Amino acid sequence: MTHSSSLSAPDLRAPARGPLVSLGDLAWDVLAKPDTILQPGGDTTGRMELLGGGSAANLAVWAQRAGYPSTFVGKIGRDRFGELATADLEAEGVRTELTLSGQHRTGVILALIDQRGQRAMLTGQGADWELLPEELPRDVLLGAGHLHLTAWSLFRDPPRAAALEAARLAKGAGATLSLDPGSFQMIGQMGRENFLAIVDNIPFDIIFPNDDEARAMSQESDPERAMDWLRHRYPGALVVLKLDEEGALLDGPSQPRIRVAATRDHLLDATGAGDSFGGAFLAGWLAHGDAVRAAELGAQVGGWVVSRFGARPPGDAELEARLASVGVKGMGMAAAGVAQ
Repeated sequence: MTHSSSLSAPDLRAPARGPLVSLGDLAWDVLAKPDTILQPGGDTTGRMELLGGGSAANLAVWAQRAGYPSTFVGKIGRDRFGELATADLEAEGVRTELTLSGQHRTGVILALIDQRGQRAMLTGQGADWELLPEELPRDVLLGAGHLHLTAWSLFRDPPRAAALEAARLAKGAGATLSLDPGSFQMIGQMGRENFLAIVDNIPFDIIFPNDDEARAMSQESDPERAMDWLRHRYPGALVVLKLDEEGALLDGPSQPRIRVAATRDHLLDATGAGDSFGGAFLAGWLAHGDAVRAAELGAQVGGWVVSRFGARPPGDAELEARLASVGVKGMGMAAAGVAQ
């Protein structure tokens, strides 16, 4: 089956006219990096942090930091963690459109980080998993220039119906749409064919799989063959295949296949790498429509993130310099907590 849409394909080189709206997961990340291998029944020391997280929220922050106005739509608990999560986004300059729940707590994600910097995550199903279609801010979605979804909003229902309704509203009003497949393990748990049946009916313009997610979707282990499968399945979409230290592979209707190199940053913590790349990519692409330049911006931001701890480290002069090196100037880094 190939991906199709009843709507006419947008010009993928034309900047969007409204803000980027990212819908979905907002949680607190509990980051834990042990100094040694964890032993059953044992004890050890390590580094632990409590930081703002959630893939959709992270992407909104990074698009905003990279200079594109962003809004986050989601659901949080009526609790202290929810208050802190809201304040965290607003301090970044991200507009928030949040439903408050008295029945569900704000989500928490445990990220276990190994000595190589790779992470495994345990996601608690908090209020962000309970968003309903009737809770959507329709005016915000109808005014969006671009809507971003993550598959964390598709793996179960709710919030799947809300995500699909948001896509219908935004796309019908002329917005472009992107999708992050979210998690290779969750795709496997859901069932590949079940996942593809949902994704095939989302009229996205850009898809951001990483290597593992592309393998789970295509059943191809080689990135080039996985890209062939994705381009055949979704011929109207730009595919941005994230390959960690191998950079990113791009291919789309108006974009010949090209690989954009990664930076040479030392990997400390991979948490949020894909979200930061995606947010920066979309900020660039929505501003000027050049996918290669957007991927170069994403690579600079993603490299900076993985060399630090957490998905949204406080900004610094090096980040500003990296952004300036790829043409991003005058961004409001005060909200990102620049350290000189």
